[in-house]
Amino acid sequence: MSEQEGAGPTSAGPDDLERAIRARAAANQLVDELLCRAATARGIRMAVLVEGRSDAAAVTALAARLGRDLEAEGTIVIPMGGAMSVPRYFRVVGPDGLGWQVAGLCDAGERPHFDRLLAVERVFACDRDLEEELLRALGVERAEAVLETQGDLARFRTFQKQPAQRGRQVERQLHRFLGSVGGRKERYAGALVGALPLDAVPPPLERLLAQTVAP
Repeated sequence: MSEQEGAGPTSAGPDDLERAIRARAAANQLVDELLCRAATARGIRMAVLVEGRSDAAAVTALAARLGRDLEAEGTIVIPMGGAMSVPRYFRVVGPDGLGWQVAGLCDAGERPHFDRLLAVERVFACDRDLEEELLRALGVERAEAVLETQGDLARFRTFQKQPAQRGRQVERQLHRFLGSVGGRKERYAGALVGALPLDAVPPPLERLLAQTVAP
């Protein structure tokens, strides 16, 4: 993928169909893996549904920073591949399936997908999305320091010079940069959380982890 913003939507082609088929197959495989793990890991009693792998990486990284092992506590974090998959996974892990407690972390715009099935107090919505929450908590200076440690600061400076980025706030440029190449959000999730002051944890993440404390 190019780091420059696209010119606009394009029609789906064979590659898009192939990616969709692979994504569906991966989701089916994950459900099967969950069922197997439930049969062997009897201690699991809570699932945290998140939209993607970057969200899961951020949750587990923050838990680790706090000295917590979520799976050892009985909680599993499940990246669903998109908010529209909530019904599928909820059927598997919720009261009509494995009987686990279920919480969710999502982008603000995707909250309705979660609210239809999860208790309102167990849905934690980020202001726009998790990347924006983390960047806001870190501030530009700390965020750019993370880019430098990851070897991407020079690439980001070049990105800032692109016509579509000129005149935008640095926070918006950083947000766009993280999402401009496939896999970058996931790679940066742990790094951003690792640089986060523990007294500045974004509220949705803080409340979610408080919800997962073992009784």
